[in-house]
Amino acid sequence: MKIVIVGDGKVGQALTGRLAEEGHDLVVIDSSPEALRTSVEVHDVMGISGNGASYAVQKEAGVEDADLLIAATSGDELNLLCCLVAKKLGARHTIARVRNPDYADQLVMMREDLGLSMTVNPEMAAATEIARMLRFPSALKLDSFARGMVELVEIKVKEGSPLLGQALYTLSSHLGIRILICAVRRGEEVYIPTGSFVLQQGDKISITATPSEMDSLFRKLGIYRHKIHRVMVVGGGRIAYYLAKQLLKLGMSVKIIEKDAARCELLSEALPKARIILGDGSDRELLEEEGIEEMDALVALTGMDEENIIISMYAGTLELGKVVTKINRMSFQEILDSAGIESVISPKGITVNQIVRYVRAMQNSQGSNVETLHRIVGGRVEALEFNVTADPEVTGIPLKDLRTRQNLLIAGILRGRTIIYPGGNDTIEPGDSVIVVTTGHQLKDLRDILERQ
Repeated sequence: MKIVIVGDGKVGQALTGRLAEEGHDLVVIDSSPEALRTSVEVHDVMGISGNGASYAVQKEAGVEDADLLIAATSGDELNLLCCLVAKKLGARHTIARVRNPDYADQLVMMREDLGLSMTVNPEMAAATEIARMLRFPSALKLDSFARGMVELVEIKVKEGSPLLGQALYTLSSHLGIRILICAVRRGEEVYIPTGSFVLQQGDKISITATPSEMDSLFRKLGIYRHKIHRVMVVGGGRIAYYLAKQLLKLGMSVKIIEKDAARCELLSEALPKARIILGDGSDRELLEEEGIEEMDALVALTGMDEENIIISMYAGTLELGKVVTKINRMSFQEILDSAGIESVISPKGITVNQIVRYVRAMQNSQGSNVETLHRIVGGRVEALEFNVTADPEVTGIPLKDLRTRQNLLIAGILRGRTIIYPGGNDTIEPGDSVIVVTTGHQLKDLRDILERQ
């Protein structure tokens, strides 16, 4: 596919990297030649320096022949204008990054008039994921499929866990709960495990189950924690605003620490039920004065990765119920692991996943669309949900007779409101939702699970 990306900042560069990996024909537009240089040299894409909303610049980029234009500059209005111009030129699809909360309701009404195929809001998406983490604090990471009917949760196998030394095929009978472990990270190695795989202390495991079964599993493992009631948020940017709105609706108490006085005033007006503190959240004395030890959770959302890491490390020593850390540069992953920081959020990564899912759905020719896409195990594994249509290559055939690719697992089949943890005699049927977990494969259609000769 031919894709034009306008804006070569953090999100633009991450998108360029992912889409280049997937073999797309990319053109990147940015007003800064310096910003373009890295993308052009590293990813071997075409770069054009100029205003991405300019008709002439878009013509030079060949937007009239583009399958998709993605506007990911730092300005919402510029992104919307880029998409409007691209649609007039003839681009098939357009995606705009829009972050201002004032535009949320208007875009629902004006999306068709603006020619938008999709809008993404990294801060709102990040806030939603953090809120989900705080609702289920026992999980390192929690994603959902099939409109919340199936959950994918990452936990760590700790000393004394009933999971230790257990082969995976014995777990359901051993625990009396129907679950499936679909990925394991052991040190630097990542496994899509078979039934004979035996769990060890320190393994980080990704589990699929229904919400009720997941709740029962946490209780059996002795890691069920009390609900979060008091949350301290360090950093008062857009994510903090979106997050506080969600947490207050859930009945939680929210305290936000922000060092910019003008931002504090805005937050006080927008969030009258939250406590807004003017101060430096990286100051240990201030955190203690504001009662960090009495909090159930801390969320580090400053604009600096290093600050967020230090604040989270300190909060970790206090054994709070949950600590969530925002990170932009995932190159810090090894440092986070060694520091015991386990619940990490990347707005950039969430945005890229949303757009890549849309791109793969555009490429789909059979109709078994990618409904959901999550990157798990530090981004090294993909978990995808497909809506199944009638296809003689994959439907109605016992799974034991399907020649599926290596390092790929069918982790669940949702039929109506029933989840099936598939065995060899089970089949995929039209109308099902199928969850597939894989390493190293860029699946666009359910047929892509098959090994080709």
